[in-house]
Amino acid sequence: MKHNIGKTDKTIRIIAGLVIMAAGLYFKSWWGALGVIPIVTAFIRFCPFYCPLKVNTDKSEK
Repeated sequence: MKHNIGKTDKTIRIIAGLVIMAAGLYFKSWWGALGVIPIVTAFIRFCPFYCPLKVNTDKSEK
């Protein structure tokens, strides 16, 4: 599996995931669990949604 998430994209995903999870905790909603998705994709550095769109933010492979 090739990486398609770069450093900036990874940082944004981690921050967004934490914000979503914090909002879920604040509002006592299970929707905060969706914050796990951007965090997991950031750490594995692969986004399956990027494949059909042919997006690659990882500049280290070029």
